[in-house]
Amino acid sequence: MTTPTDSVPAPEPAPEAAGTSAPERRSWLRDHSELGVCAMLLALGVLVLTDALTMDVDITQRGPVGPKTVPIVVGIGLLVIAALLAVDVLRGGRGEAEGGEDIDLSEPADWRTVLLLSGIFLGAAALIEPAGFPVAGALLFWGAAFALGSRRVDRDPLIAAVLSLLTYVVFDKLLGVPLPGGPLMGVL
Repeated sequence: MTTPTDSVPAPEPAPEAAGTSAPERRSWLRDHSELGVCAMLLALGVLVLTDALTMDVDITQRGPVGPKTVPIVVGIGLLVIAALLAVDVLRGGRGEAEGGEDIDLSEPADWRTVLLLSGIFLGAAALIEPAGFPVAGALLFWGAAFALGSRRVDRDPLIAAVLSLLTYVVFDKLLGVPLPGGPLMGVL
């Protein structure tokens, strides 16, 4: 027959006593880093709601559902998701690491591609007013294809130009969303 003291293992010596350094303790913020996502969703929800509620829609209002409806629903959804995620994180929930089959987590991030895409996007945004959407869009599509690894200079510019013009026609002419045509629209 064993006594309760026989089944209790002897305590291990403290790491300092064994000659090793104490393990690093993770900070509370590091353990709850998902709260940063919650804060971002909260800020985005407040921004969307503020913008939607201050929108001037007297001219475009045609019935009970107007241009404010979708942004208000999206803003409320962002706030609800931020609150639910914060509650889950504070209760000990943790996000799982990415386990996609095409992602090698041991490789570092490809910052060159990220910076190239960011520069191309900002360049297209700067060019859209003076050069027009068809030119800026073609440069955006071609630049994104190049940044993501396509080196087909014989077909990529042509595909980008066709895609950009098609997008311009669909939005500007068919949907009635005015896009800047730029100086080339007078020629075409």
